[in-house]
Amino acid sequence: MAMVWGEPGIDGLSQAVGVLRDWQYDGAPMQLHPGDLGWFWRFGARATAAAVRTWSRNGRILAVGLLDGPGLLRLTIAPDARRDEELARQLVEDVTEPERGVLRDGKVSIEVPRGALVNELLCEDGWYADEPWTPLRRDLTDPVQDPGVRIEVVGPERAQVRTAVQRASFDGSTFTDESWHAMAAGLPYADARCLVAYDEQGDAVAAVTVWSAGPGKPGLLEPMGVHREHRGHGYGKAITVAAAAALQQLGSSTALVCTPSSNLGAVATYTSAGFQPLPEIRDRRRDA
Repeated sequence: MAMVWGEPGIDGLSQAVGVLRDWQYDGAPMQLHPGDLGWFWRFGARATAAAVRTWSRNGRILAVGLLDGPGLLRLTIAPDARRDEELARQLVEDVTEPERGVLRDGKVSIEVPRGALVNELLCEDGWYADEPWTPLRRDLTDPVQDPGVRIEVVGPERAQVRTAVQRASFDGSTFTDESWHAMAAGLPYADARCLVAYDEQGDAVAAVTVWSAGPGKPGLLEPMGVHREHRGHGYGKAITVAAAAALQQLGSSTALVCTPSSNLGAVATYTSAGFQPLPEIRDRRRDA
């Protein structure tokens, strides 16, 4: 049977989330995680379904993509299919030809796991390496230290605290209470937690959302932010340590995060919280 790509629709999102869970393992290259779909779910199930792409052969999903904001297709591939030539050539063809409709709105950057054949084929086809990102990983085998500040696990009745810290941490953030409830209603959030850190005066100073992919698998921090009025006091480290502890309680084997290499402050914060930087990764880009 020929390779086919498609949009799963709302009813197919559970299958896409399921294969992403299955594809996570310790030592895997940094790749699309169920938590990435979970964070996108803040726009609602319908928007999430419209942003997801799948490639299948003989009824089995071999690749999943997420149109994650302007100009970016985040693509990951089943571990046993990363060197599959038929799949790789089909992926390049589908994302290169505008009339195929895989990419929309002039999207021109593609995130692909390190070592996947499609990465090499895109390079041969004129796609160049974009700005570097730094993945970081923390092993969760040993007990995680106390973060040193009060941490709250946020539920629906306190969603407004979580969203307010997000907006105060990221310029242009549109994360509203409605967005939080949409995210929390998504399939991946069953294995997720939102945490807020407080200072000694009781002010909410930092926040993070963590996503488990299941026991014994890597978990993800996405996103983490520190209130712009409370930076420089170690709250980024504290909330990151708390995030690692939350993932450990959820059964995750390791904690993962990825940040632009140019964001030296973020890299330093994660490193101070016990995360080890991994080799840099770069998207593949082609000018429109």
